[in-house]
Amino acid sequence: MKGLINVELIRSFIAFDIEDEDIIRNLSRVQSMLIETGADLKIVKPENIHITVRFLGEISSAMIDRVFGEMEKVEFTPFDIEIKGLGAFPNLRHINVVWAGIRKGANELRKIYYQLEPNLQKIGLRPDDKGFSPHLTIARVKTGKRRDNLAKLINNLEGYEFGIVKARCLRLKKSILTPQGPIYSTLREVCR
Repeated sequence: MKGLINVELIRSFIAFDIEDEDIIRNLSRVQSMLIETGADLKIVKPENIHITVRFLGEISSAMIDRVFGEMEKVEFTPFDIEIKGLGAFPNLRHINVVWAGIRKGANELRKIYYQLEPNLQKIGLRPDDKGFSPHLTIARVKTGKRRDNLAKLINNLEGYEFGIVKARCLRLKKSILTPQGPIYSTLREVCR
């Protein structure tokens, strides 16, 4: 097959990392409580917890610079993100994902998403069919085991305060999936 070019695809997303040690400690504490419910969970490693602004999927290495160009156009100044409360997707009766909520800063995150989304489509990325819901995924549910215990704990922690972090750097992240969990690295960043 002459003329075929092997294109490396990079699984990637745009996000704000959580780098505040106190917040990471608080998230880890709640993750321990989730484990204690006996539910069948895959816990997100504390160093991997982030706020996804836009999942890109697998993109070519040539697309990296184009995505970064669109990220540079985004207008934002550093802002506070208050991480507070627990919840679940799609709901507490059928839990697939356990998340920590975002109170203050949610509107700023939405503005960034809505600046990026049409421009990412213009450069050839598929539309985001899920839309944007500001949150931090802290655990994924593997089976229905002890789901009632899990739902009760999530309900009890709906007002839990994790802390406030300053959002300064919007990052284009690479994700390599491994049996031990994903490995994330930063490809590009826009810091204000």
